[in-house]
Amino acid sequence: MAERKNVLLRLDPAVYDALASWAADEMRSTNAQIEFLLRRALGEAGRVPRDAGQMRKPGRPPAGPAP
Repeated sequence: MAERKNVLLRLDPAVYDALASWAADEMRSTNAQIEFLLRRALGEAGRVPRDAGQMRKPGRPPAGPAP
C-alpha cells in the first residue's frame, strides 16, 4: 500500500465545525469525513483514479486479539 499523503488544509472555522459535527454523526473522524466527501466528488465527476484504494467503513474497527 502506498504511503498516505499529509495535506495542510485551511478552513473557515464555521466550515470546520460543520464538518466535524457531520463526521461525528456518521461515526467518522473529521479527516475521514473530508476524504469521504472528496472521493464522492471525484466519483460524481468521473475522476476516481484506478489505483485509489478503498476507504474503510465508518466507525471503530472490530476488536482484534490483544498484541
